[in-house]
Amino acid sequence: MIVERPALEQRVLQALDAGRIPVLLGGCGTGRTSALLRLSSLIGAGRAVYIDFAAAATTPERCLQSVLAAASTEAATAPGPGPMPGPVPVPPNARLAFDALLTYLDTASAPSNGPVTFLFDEILDIRTFESFPGLRHVQRELIDRLAASPNGFVLASRFTARAHRLLRDADARFEVIHIPQFGGDDVRGLARQRNAADAITPAQAAAIAALGGHRAAPANTLLTAVLAQPAARRRPIDALATAMSPDGPLSARCRESYEFRLHRARGYGALKAILGVLAEQDAITLTEISQRLHRTPGSTKDYLSWLEDVDLVTMQRKRYVFDDPLMRLHIRLYGGATPPTPAIIAAEVAAWAVLCMPTETSPPAPTPVAAGADARGHDPSGIIEID
Repeated sequence: MIVERPALEQRVLQALDAGRIPVLLGGCGTGRTSALLRLSSLIGAGRAVYIDFAAAATTPERCLQSVLAAASTEAATAPGPGPMPGPVPVPPNARLAFDALLTYLDTASAPSNGPVTFLFDEILDIRTFESFPGLRHVQRELIDRLAASPNGFVLASRFTARAHRLLRDADARFEVIHIPQFGGDDVRGLARQRNAADAITPAQAAAIAALGGHRAAPANTLLTAVLAQPAARRRPIDALATAMSPDGPLSARCRESYEFRLHRARGYGALKAILGVLAEQDAITLTEISQRLHRTPGSTKDYLSWLEDVDLVTMQRKRYVFDDPLMRLHIRLYGGATPPTPAIIAAEVAAWAVLCMPTETSPPAPTPVAAGADARGHDPSGIIEID
């Protein structure tokens, strides 16, 4: 389901109208892709081209062909005559293919001969090209070229720390926008999209947002589970327990995010050990972590920097915490050698609810889920940063 967030969409459109390049940053499940797809629709057919760079960034040659194909599809649906990319000979090497891609991004136009806006999802995956001859600095080349282009661009990435480093000395045209937390009002907006605005109360919506770690995708999953139940049995905490069961949709999503980020980092085994330590006790210092790992503070600091690089952990007041709080619950449940029992899931979810809703009355513990149950039930210079 594409999540609608009108306030965020308007901020991005205003930045585009001002000639800036919005850079949407947010972790897994925060709604970056939904935002880009919504913006593509709002900007209009033929005037916006959505590109999934995570899929397109294979080789420079194939990436060029993928971008041209996507632009052709968009142009074909737009009213009125206008230029459309035709067949392009495959360049003889990766360097020439990348140059051709940059040239196309500069010169492409909409069917009405106006500027076109490219919406790049997971733009940092262009780093893939750095393994090809002559393309050691492709990220910097791309950023410099986009800054001078007459066309519009919206960039998005789940890797916040890496994006900040890349844009640290970038042109002021780039405007970083962090995806805001998903709150109770956003959950009610989701319910309205389903024509079910009256089916949940404000308290239930707030609970769904909090239990989902204030991220759009988990909140959407929990809302689906809650709405699937009769009105008298719509308990968000039960929905979370079911969704975090071994075959539940949230455990699958957390597992995907966990493995994806670890594979993008270095030191796989040691990093898993650190995450396990933080799952046992969150918000602890470098010294405490190194002692529990039986490693030197120096090596532990390296490991932690690699986790920060892929936004699995962040440091707050010299203490390390999970960037995605729901990930801590997932590791507590699935970081052992055996899968959790329904009773363990219920107990951990109840403890999680107390942690993520500290100002609320502690909710009753969820009903244990039967095995196999239905899973329904930092400020870089030269960048304008909006939190």
